[in-house]
Amino acid sequence: MHMRIARVNNINETIKQLKKQGIWICGTDMNAKIDVFEQDYNMGIALVIGNEGKGISRLTVENCDFLVKIPMKGKINSLNASVSAGIIMYEVVRNRKVLQK
Repeated sequence: MHMRIARVNNINETIKQLKKQGIWICGTDMNAKIDVFEQDYNMGIALVIGNEGKGISRLTVENCDFLVKIPMKGKINSLNASVSAGIIMYEVVRNRKVLQK
């Protein structure tokens, strides 16, 4: 399986262009109400991963179609961005396989 990964100069303009193409925008936020393991990902989707300290900017959060969080235990409140991305990408693939069965 392959996926497209992009680094862009203006994330909010890119989000607008993706939405015009029917892509849903999923942002990550530790204050999100939806757990990453509860969300349905059976759609064209783009993931927005924030940095470890500040997360995603307010404007970008507002432009996302929905936000998910990775549940944390103990005193840890955020993960490295690449670790978070890996967890969420794996969950998207797992979710789609479950729905296909």
